[in-house]
Amino acid sequence: MKHIVLILAIMLLLCLAPMPYGYYMLVRWAAMVVFAVTAFNYYAENKKEHAITFGALALLFQPFIKIALGRTIWNIVDVAVAILLLIITFTKNEKE
Repeated sequence: MKHIVLILAIMLLLCLAPMPYGYYMLVRWAAMVVFAVTAFNYYAENKKEHAITFGALALLFQPFIKIALGRTIWNIVDVAVAILLLIITFTKNEKE
């Protein structure tokens, strides 16, 4: 799962570049799936705060009902979420 999360973080950072619309839809689908699975895993580990955070991220990135935040806000969200993913991934590995 670590590699998938790192790939998603890179995909989110690539959203800063002008890409075709299909790429952004791919990122939304990938993010929704990864965040939903991560939320489920954290819920199974009784880490409810992390589960709620990743569940909310899955809802934010879901592609069915688009949340129109504007390009600037989405870029900020993408970078913030990519940084969050990197921090959680590397701090989780150090604790194990």
